Amino acid sequence: MKLFFKDLSLYISAFVPMYILVFVKLVVEIINQNLTFNVLNTLNFCTLLLLIGIGIFGLVWNVSLDTESAVQVKIISKENITDKHFLGYFSLFVFFAIPLDLSLVSAYCVYILVLVMIGIVYINNSLFYINPLLNILGYNFYDIEYEELVTGERKTAKIFCKGSLPARDKTCWIKNKNQHFCFIDKKHIGNH
Repeated sequence: MKLFFKDLSLYISAFVPMYILVFVKLVVEIINQNLTFNVLNTLNFCTLLLLIGIGIFGLVWNVSLDTESAVQVKIISKENITDKHFLGYFSLFVFFAIPLDLSLVSAYCVYILVLVMIGIVYINNSLFYINPLLNILGYNFYDIEYEELVTGERKTAKIFCKGSLPARDKTCWIKNKNQHFCFIDKKHIGNH
């Protein structure tokens, strides 16, 4: 159950930039007196603030507060593929957020349903590496092949690293989130 909530919070964190865009749009509309505070707009504000809070907490929980043990690995090959996922995903929620009129009940319901459907696909297919918020915060996304130093086993993974990943044939510590997704553990990073 804990893993499900970690996955769900990581999914919600992927949309934090979109929630912020929608929140700013609502604030500007209210300032310009194009919207008023009614039940739906208040619900929109509360929902967006809740999602932003859960998303930020989920990201911190998965990146910094995680108690999973780190594994020392030797990087065999790496490819920075940040650009292959970021722009397409970012444009999706800019396209989704800007024209959406959340002052209509129907648009609000569609908004929630689209988020739920994307969330089901995101979590069921372990698409955790598609997270524009991590990219905005300076994380790069890599496809790597590595060798676990303890077992000698070779594996592949999608990995987030703040800044650059150590060079090939160097070692580092990773925290596996699932079979194919992990973070560099900055507390134990090493270039032996």
